[in-house]
Amino acid sequence: MLATTIILFATPFFFLLIFIELYVNKRRNAGVYRLNDSLTSLSLGVISQTKKLVIFSFASIVYAWAPDSIALFHLSEDYLATWIFSFIFYDFLYYWFHRTSHNVNFLWASHVVHHQSEEYNLTTALRQTSSSVMIWIFYIPSFVIGIPAEVFFVSGALNLVYQYWVHTRLIGKLGWYESIFVTPSHHRVHHGQNEIYIDRNHGGVFILWDKWFGTFQEELESEEVIYGVRRPLRSFNPLWANIHTWFSLLTDAFRTKNWADKFKIWFMPTGWRPADVELSYPVIKQSAGAQIKYNPEPNNSVKIYTLIQYIFCILFGVIFIQSTLELVFHIQFSIWILITLPLFLNGWFLESKEHVKYWELLRLSISILLIFALRDSFAQWILIFSAGYFLFSLLFLAVLFKTTIKKI
Repeated sequence: MLATTIILFATPFFFLLIFIELYVNKRRNAGVYRLNDSLTSLSLGVISQTKKLVIFSFASIVYAWAPDSIALFHLSEDYLATWIFSFIFYDFLYYWFHRTSHNVNFLWASHVVHHQSEEYNLTTALRQTSSSVMIWIFYIPSFVIGIPAEVFFVSGALNLVYQYWVHTRLIGKLGWYESIFVTPSHHRVHHGQNEIYIDRNHGGVFILWDKWFGTFQEELESEEVIYGVRRPLRSFNPLWANIHTWFSLLTDAFRTKNWADKFKIWFMPTGWRPADVELSYPVIKQSAGAQIKYNPEPNNSVKIYTLIQYIFCILFGVIFIQSTLELVFHIQFSIWILITLPLFLNGWFLESKEHVKYWELLRLSISILLIFALRDSFAQWILIFSAGYFLFSLLFLAVLFKTTIKKI
């Protein structure tokens, strides 16, 4: 599929641009990167992409069924006009999905993952949720008016690629371009928790939708953007990042004595809580001006270890994606667990939690046993690569056991 090819082709450039931004950041001493924050964002991206290979997606069923079943017309993909129209219409629908995701509790519970970072750089673009729900409903109109499936998916891929580059603080305003297209300046506003910036600039490619529908806000020199959310995550664990707001909603639904509110809470505006729960369990939200960034400081050895673990996870992830069609499901799922577990434990390392060393030893032990049990399913070079990874990890972990995780 062309859409998949576009994403695969773009991915190396995503990482190249991160390295360029890191270089410029260092030259300017801009301070837009922190290892703990960036690794968490990148880990969330890996989990979001690889989980699609092992977890059932209702949206994929809808997208396979809809083009031939509900189309009132049939637009030909042979015409350039179809592709241009689809690209623009996709962004229009994306605007409404994105805007609604900021304004309904259960949709925000999924989308909040992308906004939790207290920094703003190109790794933030890859910080994606693994619990996206109901997004397919917003794109049904594309199939109703007869946009071919291939054209729709390519439009989505191009929309996604475009949105990547606007996640940077190192590019200023861009003159006339700002009047039509979404720019880094526009999207910085979108990620701000300042009162004037909240829930603004929802467009993916075109800023026109925000200007036409009353959600546009220009970035102001007098108002520095404060990134993150009012109920901060205060964690670098990608599992907790994905379930944090869901857990809060579920807890409130359980605590309220009003049965109607147990259902209503999911569909109310973002931040709404049952009155009895709000009274008994008040939540203090931080103001943008009072933000204190969550930044526990592990020692340098831990930072190196977590970075190398992430690199290995990327390599294993590439191998996994390339070979997944040749593997039965239980083996696919086992490999996915092997890839994601170190990313979860990386979060604890970055939070300077001493007990993580013991969990990491357990994780490595189980992983070695699992790879050994599944050895007949892999090529010899993968087994050799895995053996080298485990040997390195165990030796490095032995060094960490002799030190304290937290920087002294």
